[in-house]
Amino acid sequence: MKQNQTPPVRAIAYVALFAAIFVVLSAVTIPLGFTPVPISLQTLAILLTGAMIGGGYAFLSIGIVLVLTLLGFPLLHGAGGLSFILGPTGGFIWMFPISAFVTGRLVSRIQGNGPFSVVLMAAAMIVGSGLVYLTGVPWYAHLAGISLGKAFALVCVPFIPGDLIKVGAAVLITATVRKLNLLPRLSAQDQVVPLD
Repeated sequence: MKQNQTPPVRAIAYVALFAAIFVVLSAVTIPLGFTPVPISLQTLAILLTGAMIGGGYAFLSIGIVLVLTLLGFPLLHGAGGLSFILGPTGGFIWMFPISAFVTGRLVSRIQGNGPFSVVLMAAAMIVGSGLVYLTGVPWYAHLAGISLGKAFALVCVPFIPGDLIKVGAAVLITATVRKLNLLPRLSAQDQVVPLD
């Protein structure tokens, strides 16, 4: 093992910690009457996971929660099982690990903590956040039997302001953590599990 590599126990601890944060933040939901997709803090957890522990570990952390949810554990919004994963919000859920991975890969390449770095970080997180709509909108349209345009209007447009607020919060938290050196960067060069 190289001297700068993260010890496996520490890496596992961070994967578990951010999986738990994802579960806790997914419990914070606000149902909307016109769509089965609630407002939640899941995206914030995904962005923070990617930004804090890197793409590979973030994929693993969020992926573990999804597998356990698929097996029936009520970890997302207090629900679980195959019917939940294949339900109206399923298309969003499937993309969560990919969103965390992409966010982590992009943010890990941003050096420094100045204004330009913060703007790049925000752009990276907007990309990561937006990925969930790539499968979420078409899947919802399929299940609801409506057009992509109508599905986009129902399950994407109303959530854009909230997503931008969550991106802002994630950038602020990440920049602060970086500045204070509160969390080691588990970058591609440091990863024990070569997932990046």
